[in-house]
Amino acid sequence: MHELAITQGVVDAVCERAQGRRVETVTVRVGVLTAVVPDAMRFCFDLVTAGTAAEGARLEIDQPAGAGRCRACAAAFPLDGPVLLCPCGSADVQVVSGRELQIVSMKVG
Repeated sequence: MHELAITQGVVDAVCERAQGRRVETVTVRVGVLTAVVPDAMRFCFDLVTAGTAAEGARLEIDQPAGAGRCRACAAAFPLDGPVLLCPCGSADVQVVSGRELQIVSMKVG
């Protein structure tokens, strides 16, 4: 379960930045192509925040859709999974969105 390691990293970064202040909300952006399961991340968040400045905080997850652009025909199209294939048949695809994994914001009290 890589969500545990990812969530631990998020909580560590947030608590360091909070400098002892109570964290109320953490917002992260996790693209659909990252293979991170939002429900698993929420579960892990509750576990790893115990005893930290983020204990009891709410985790908000923004999940951008996957999108690609074909280098062969220049078409833009949605990506629903890990298969990067343009409708024209080309596999020369650039991922435009969906692989984001970042802390967007946090609210401290």
